[in-house]
Amino acid sequence: MEKGFEKKYHEIEEEHFWFKSRRNYIRKLLANYPKDVSILDIGCSSGILLDELKQDGFAVENLYGVDISPIAIENCKKNGIDNAYVMNAQHIDLQKKFDIVIASDCLEHLEDDKSALKNWNTLLATNGTIMVFVPAFMSLWSHHDKVNMHYRRYTLPELKTKMENTGFRIKKASFWNFFLFVPVYIFRKFETKTKDTHHNTDGDLIEKPFGNYLLTQLINFENKLLQVVNFPFGISVFCIAKKGASQKNKEDY
Repeated sequence: MEKGFEKKYHEIEEEHFWFKSRRNYIRKLLANYPKDVSILDIGCSSGILLDELKQDGFAVENLYGVDISPIAIENCKKNGIDNAYVMNAQHIDLQKKFDIVIASDCLEHLEDDKSALKNWNTLLATNGTIMVFVPAFMSLWSHHDKVNMHYRRYTLPELKTKMENTGFRIKKASFWNFFLFVPVYIFRKFETKTKDTHHNTDGDLIEKPFGNYLLTQLINFENKLLQVVNFPFGISVFCIAKKGASQKNKEDY
């Protein structure tokens, strides 16, 4: 991501509704796992998710993070995550297998996503679980994607197919941030036509405390619904998968 955007990102990532509500969802997904499982956060940024998992009782010695940014990894270590490494997510080289691999808004930054997914598959232990979150729909492409240095946005079938073709068995696949899709779509189309974004390095990272609180509550409510439904569209899309070839039966979805 652009330097100006990265600086802003690190300033607000702990409390911004987008990141906070997604971390909340991931923490709910992991709530019933044994506390000694090994977890790798790809694109870990400042290690806030890993720190929260530590607070949830997961053993810190089994929490790992990688990020391409030296600043992010420095912040990660300040947050008490010693197993944090500057590394390109395209080719992660760790001499360890993980029970859980998490990649939130990372795959879209990588030029060869298929190669990256193959690499991530090798990082999983037998029957390990991977959680991949990516931005959805090229129709939402905007200045925000440019300052983030994205290569693409995804459809749900595209993400599922790429993961299945690289050795994953899908367990759950859905869109995320469903309730905000329509307003964000309208805003981005309007922005593209009317707004000069040339000098805007913050993308969509807007700080409005009360609005941030309301949006956090809204997406946390959506997170609860995701326990029983899959959404038909959203700003993001995610897949939760197991290591192993796809099996087309009810248990996979």
